[in-house]
Amino acid sequence: MTGFVAVHTGAGNFLDETLYENVCREACNQAVNVLYAGGSALDACERAIVMLENSTATNAGIGSNLNWDRKVECDACIMDGASLQFGACTNVTDVKNPISLARHLCERQSKLLSFGRIPPMVLVGQGASAYAREVGLQLVPAEHMISTNAAKKYDHYRSQIMQYEEINRAKLSPLDTVGAVCVDAEGSIVAGCSSGGLMLKLSGRVGQAATYGAGCWALMDENTSMSAATCTTGNGEYLMKTLFAKELVDDLIRCNCPITSQHLTYKKKLLESPFLSKQKAIHAGSLSIIYNTASGDGDLLWAHTTNSMCIGFMSTKQKKPKFVLSKLPQNLTCGTKPVINGHHFKLI
Repeated sequence: MTGFVAVHTGAGNFLDETLYENVCREACNQAVNVLYAGGSALDACERAIVMLENSTATNAGIGSNLNWDRKVECDACIMDGASLQFGACTNVTDVKNPISLARHLCERQSKLLSFGRIPPMVLVGQGASAYAREVGLQLVPAEHMISTNAAKKYDHYRSQIMQYEEINRAKLSPLDTVGAVCVDAEGSIVAGCSSGGLMLKLSGRVGQAATYGAGCWALMDENTSMSAATCTTGNGEYLMKTLFAKELVDDLIRCNCPITSQHLTYKKKLLESPFLSKQKAIHAGSLSIIYNTASGDGDLLWAHTTNSMCIGFMSTKQKKPKFVLSKLPQNLTCGTKPVINGHHFKLI
């Protein structure tokens, strides 16, 4: 299978470039191996995010941020652009790889349950864990989801919450949602994301990584030969209010210039959105693909308003993945304007 995959480890403030470079490269390698073996774009996207979840360096799966009650509550979602099916889980405490549960729910959407019942698109908490156990996914004791690093950060910030509140938001904010996008030569396209959510979030909080239209979006338009997908990261509530993932893809699928499209979507539908008119700083990022099945040409696009964002990408034609540490220019204020860049690729 010929294809292209890209991953990110969240928009935020990266302090150890080498650590996240290794994580991104391994996730890309694993996903491309899935494509080499004949797997689908859905298989490859899931595999990439599983690798990100399994790294204690990321805010997803094992190593997720801890909530106010010192517990892990994970969110994840995935969308298949060919079938337009979506699956998500939220407030998951003991499923080792939440993205695999989301993928199972995504695929299950096309088959009615007994007595004609509609299958669930999103599962939460104990119900999500019970379903994961039923379909054979790996569960672990909830305490095993807490990494040493996440526990140390929690203890530090929780004990000094008043003193460091503003600093945490502006300078020391931990990394956010991880994600992946994947497309094959036929235009089948998938996007997914996974997150432990905001550090010290309220118990039961649902983030954009489990929200339809906000965490990821994928669309394969057979009428125009165009496919597009995106996964987002950042202030979840702001991304949910603006349905930002859907907006990014809807604008990309009909654009003439992908870079210009991304810039206008960030400007008009996020930073200047009437839903966020009272917000002075909006921290967000995205990883997107636009692909033309007729010509085999595609563009990977990454954008963020945060200080930095780590990206890895690889096609089945490359010998090794590429890594980018994207940084906000010094003349831009964090949270007010995006930096947007891209990479052209060809699959045919």
